[in-house]
Amino acid sequence: MKLLRVGTAGAERPALLDAEGTLRDLSGLVDDIDGALLADDTALDRVRAAAASGELPALDAAGLRIGPPLGRIGKIVCIGLNYHDHARETGVEAPPEPVVFLKAPDTVIGPHDTVLVPRGSVKTDWEVELAVVIGRTARYLDSAEEGLAHVAGYAVAHDVSEREFQIERGGTWDKGKNCETFNPLGPWLVTADEVPDPQRLPLRLWVNGELKQDGTTAEQIFPVGEVVRYLSRFMTLYPGDVVSTGTPAGVAMGRPEPKPYLRAGDVVELEIEGLGRQRQELKDA
Repeated sequence: MKLLRVGTAGAERPALLDAEGTLRDLSGLVDDIDGALLADDTALDRVRAAAASGELPALDAAGLRIGPPLGRIGKIVCIGLNYHDHARETGVEAPPEPVVFLKAPDTVIGPHDTVLVPRGSVKTDWEVELAVVIGRTARYLDSAEEGLAHVAGYAVAHDVSEREFQIERGGTWDKGKNCETFNPLGPWLVTADEVPDPQRLPLRLWVNGELKQDGTTAEQIFPVGEVVRYLSRFMTLYPGDVVSTGTPAGVAMGRPEPKPYLRAGDVVELEIEGLGRQRQELKDA
């Protein structure tokens, strides 16, 4: 299923995109697309049955904002340097264990919302990423197979990053990752049953129409199931938590000088095959 949330920011309602591309209203069936729904197999079965029966009312998509596909996100756990080609372009060795940092849920915006360039920024960068949404509580898992079994679905994420804030301003990544609007998410949450192999997903990103990233999740150093297993040894993952699994080569930071960092007026588009497409215009904060 392709689950999404539509409407004005803060007042989104749950919806479903059916196999014919028609937007269907779920608000009469579920309260929201969130961790509580994803953890409830019975509720998800009701949604599937309603979608198959054709009884869900259609929504007019014209002019309707698409919000983040997940509400009430618990935490966002991110994996840095998780693609072999990205590690090479930044001149570092592949890490022996996943590099972990956190991104605040209040950075999340819709897939087509405006991204704000922070005041004083000179190195705002782009990163297309596969986002993993947790559907079952994951605690001390023993295998990558168990890790995959705890995934409810997948989405496109844009891990916008300010590299000077991240690397040059005090030795912590948090300041460069948690600026306002720095995590466009969506358009859809695609349930795990429709993604048989998360390690075979092409992902791409364009800036002002120029292709900058053209990669595949096959390049991940630590695949999705292993990432979930690994994280569960250090923190409990709950339904509605999001894991952002890293970016392939092609970011501005990895390019020759002068590096083409983002500025107000730039347009970024990104996609993951089967998971949808995003488009953001950048403006000054």
